Amino acid sequence: MASSPLKLFELAKSEKRLLYTSAPMVRYSKLAFRQTVHQYGTDLCWTPMVLAKEFNRNHFARDSDFTVSTKGPQPPTIIARASSLVAPYSSGVDLNCGCPQSWACAETLGAALMEQRELVRDMVVEAREYLRRDGWGVGKEQDIDNPKGRSISVKIRVHKDLRKTMDFITTVLGPEHDRHIDFLTIHPRTRSTPSSTPIDVEALEILTSTFGSRVPILVSGDVFTLNTLPFTSPLLPIPTLDTASDSLHQAQAIANLPHLAGLMSARGILANPAVYAGFDACPWEAVDTFLNSAARCPLPFKLLLHHLSEMCAPGMGPNKTALLGRKERSDMMQCANMLDLIDFLDEKCSAQGGMRRDVVGGQR
Repeated sequence: MASSPLKLFELAKSEKRLLYTSAPMVRYSKLAFRQTVHQYGTDLCWTPMVLAKEFNRNHFARDSDFTVSTKGPQPPTIIARASSLVAPYSSGVDLNCGCPQSWACAETLGAALMEQRELVRDMVVEAREYLRRDGWGVGKEQDIDNPKGRSISVKIRVHKDLRKTMDFITTVLGPEHDRHIDFLTIHPRTRSTPSSTPIDVEALEILTSTFGSRVPILVSGDVFTLNTLPFTSPLLPIPTLDTASDSLHQAQAIANLPHLAGLMSARGILANPAVYAGFDACPWEAVDTFLNSAARCPLPFKLLLHHLSEMCAPGMGPNKTALLGRKERSDMMQCANMLDLIDFLDEKCSAQGGMRRDVVGGQR
C-alpha cells in the first residue's frame, strides 16, 4: 500500500521541494497513465473522478473508474459508503468540488458544491467517521506512519467574491484543534472562468497565506513546466533564465507562496507525463513507458490513441517541439490495432534517431 499522503507531504518538505501530483481527469487518469507519471517524479496520483452513487451500486462502475451521478445534492452517507469500499485499495478519498463540467454541476456535483459548504463539511465528516468505524487510521498527523492511515481531502475552485471561498474553506476545514480534512487542493479559477484565462495568483496568495499554516495546500491550474509557473516558492527549483521570454515570465512571477505545499497538473501532465522530471516537452521514452504500462493494464484503444495524440503534439509550455507533426498524428489515429500502432511509432522514432523498446520490455 502506498504511503499516507500526509507522509508524502512530509517527505517532500524534508527534501526542500513541493509535492508533485497528477490531477483527477475524467477518463484519462487510469492505471496505465498513473504508472507512467509515477516513473517521472509524480508523488501522488488521483484516479478519474468517480461518481459515488454509481460506484456503490454498480460493479461495472467500480471496475471502470472511480465516478458519481446523483439527482440533486447527495446525502453525506453516499460518499461515506464509497469511501469504505475504496479504502482497502487507495491511500485516501478526495471530494472534487472543482469540476466545472455542465453535466456535473447540473447534478449538484463538482463546482456546484462550492455553494453547499455545510453539505461538503458533513460529507467529509461522515466519510471520516465511516472509515474510523471500519478500522482505518484517520487521525491525520497521528496516523502518518500507520499502514492503515487514510486521508480525506477536498479540491475546490474559487468564487468571484473571495470572501465566499474563505467562508467555504473555514467551514469545511473545521475547528483549529481537529480539522476535518487532511489537505486541500485549490484551483484558482471560478466555475465559469475558461482554462485559457490565467489562474488568479492574487487569490491563491491570499488563500495560501490564510490557511496554509493549518492545512497542506496543493495548487491546480497552469502547471505546464516547473520553470514557467506564475508564482514562486522557496520549495521550487530556481529557474534558469536562458531566453528573453523566460526573463519576462520571471518578472511577472511576483507572488511568492511560502505556504504552498505542492503542485497538481492536469493538461500539462497529460501532454507531458515527464513534466515533474524536468522535461519541458514530452520525450520519446515517456511514450515508451506509457505503451509498456498500457500493455499490462489495457485501455480502450481509442483512449490509448488519444493519450498518444496528446503526448506527441506540442506541449502546454513555451517549448512547442512535437514528437509528431499534425499529419503524422492524424495518420497515427488511423491505426487499427496495437501492432499497427507500435510499428508506426517505431518507424517515426527511428527516423528521428531515437530508440524504443517493445511492449514487453525487451530491446528492439
